Amino acid sequence: MEFKDTPEEAVFRAEVRSFIEKEAPQTQPENPFAGNRDFMKKLAARRWIAPAWPVEYGGAGMSVMEQFIFNSELAEARAPRPGGIATGFAGPTLIVHGTEEQKQKYLPEILSGEVIWCQGYSEPGAGSDLAALQTRAVRDGDDFVVNGQKIWTSGGHVSKWMILLARTDPDAPKHRGITYFIVDMKSPGLTVRPLINAAGTHEFNEVFFEDVRIPRENIIGEENRGWYLAQTTLSFERSNIGSAIGARQTVEDLVRFAREHVGDGQSTLGHNSALRSELVERFVEAGVATMMSYKIVSMQAKEGVPPGHEASVAKLFTTELNQRIYRTGMHMLGMWGQLDGRSEAAAGPMRGRVKYMYLRSIANTIEGGTSEIQRNIIATRGLGLPRA
Repeated sequence: MEFKDTPEEAVFRAEVRSFIEKEAPQTQPENPFAGNRDFMKKLAARRWIAPAWPVEYGGAGMSVMEQFIFNSELAEARAPRPGGIATGFAGPTLIVHGTEEQKQKYLPEILSGEVIWCQGYSEPGAGSDLAALQTRAVRDGDDFVVNGQKIWTSGGHVSKWMILLARTDPDAPKHRGITYFIVDMKSPGLTVRPLINAAGTHEFNEVFFEDVRIPRENIIGEENRGWYLAQTTLSFERSNIGSAIGARQTVEDLVRFAREHVGDGQSTLGHNSALRSELVERFVEAGVATMMSYKIVSMQAKEGVPPGHEASVAKLFTTELNQRIYRTGMHMLGMWGQLDGRSEAAAGPMRGRVKYMYLRSIANTIEGGTSEIQRNIIATRGLGLPRA
């Protein structure tokens, strides 16, 4: 692994850091989907909304290491980060497989940083085994009529468009017969219902399709080839460095709180030897997560090969680390950890952040690929173990 920037990378890092210091908001916006529109507009002006996209399609054409530096600096500053379904999934698929008309219509919206997309993949009976999806799209003239249900649709309530996988040939093997659609979220017959998570906030949704008509022109690529289109990626940096940095920053916040606040006795929480040991373990683990990120980006930059099981190792370790960090936070706060930051009269320590993330982190080992699936990938692709 190479930890030092090249001279060119050092110049780029300084440019990004200067931009963030000057333009980033001082506090995070409360709505994670709305984000900070002014900051996104400033990123868009520099083509930094989609840094991995080719320049000819409005991206920045950044190398993997440039993306790593960009993501690292945004994370260190705790600044809003561009990304999501629009730049990570919809845009790349359109760039590779879309028609010219589709590219002209949708890519500029994505690059503005103001239009939100969601993903219609998971279903109640098709999560980790996504190819088992049952939502049907039946050809009717120049339209397809869609019936079915999607679930865990992040941001569906604030999205303009959805990328949808639906079964168009029920007689084909399950990985075939699936088509990739673009869906207008205001289509008649489409209903979005909120799913409130364990932390009491609304990010996820369930989406119902009742005779929703989708024009044939909204198919991306070939009919019945949607499964293969869904695997499309560009040269994205996959180190997960933002999560690793976020984990370290959270541990540092807990350490700061322990030093400054009194526990049950007259000394600060920082004098509690058991708590000190627990915080040290979390800090070391956050360092391990960072090293995993460096390993992955070094592989991508030097070998040009997308990481496989290595990315699964990092995802598994970091998401389970998040849960351990917030368990430590709850141990530290004790009964006070049950208070949140929603009321001035009963504002909890650290404005209720530990309580919120303790509950929210339950989903970390499910979303984006469950820990069980990550372990299967590590076992079969990394260790070469036989499938059961």
